[in-house]
Amino acid sequence: MTAKTPKVMTFIINNFGATVSLGGIAEYFDKQENIKIRTETLNNYLKILENAKIIYQCPRFDVKSKKSLRGEQKYYLADLGIYFSRNVDARINYGPVLENIVYTYLSAKNYKISVGRIGKLECDFITRVNDEYRYVQVAMTIMSEETEEREYKPFTMIRDNYPKYLFTIDTLLQKRDGVIHKNLIQFISDDENL
Repeated sequence: MTAKTPKVMTFIINNFGATVSLGGIAEYFDKQENIKIRTETLNNYLKILENAKIIYQCPRFDVKSKKSLRGEQKYYLADLGIYFSRNVDARINYGPVLENIVYTYLSAKNYKISVGRIGKLECDFITRVNDEYRYVQVAMTIMSEETEEREYKPFTMIRDNYPKYLFTIDTLLQKRDGVIHKNLIQFISDDENL
């Protein structure tokens, strides 16, 4: 390991759940940190973090072509305590935290998971078991109309009939457009499957 490895680790930990590319990370270090890192070296650092079970890579998947996309991906933490142990900021950004919880829960259930791309929109997760797909959106709440529309919009672009799930921590669940709205806490405590 080199002196750059902790900086890469800090960057990935602080940006878990965000879509990133090797080129984008290298550009950040070049412009913001004044550190030049080749993408091959960066890839090796990320593999070290994956092998150490600190992060998991979640690739992107194109819904239309049903193929994995190269270049951009998201990274999730094996344990959210890693993030909180390395940061003194006690504020929680619930979006990536809840996504991370869903990712690790579904991974433990042996689903193959990708971040979905539908044109210019993103579906938080596409899960696969054999040739069966499930589409998943995650939000803290859909109490505001703006958030509700944002979370449902990717589902309207999906033309197949595989199940679509919306996970929130809302206790009041709605029925809309055939989407299965679930309370995330209840779903996990009941040890449910998609």
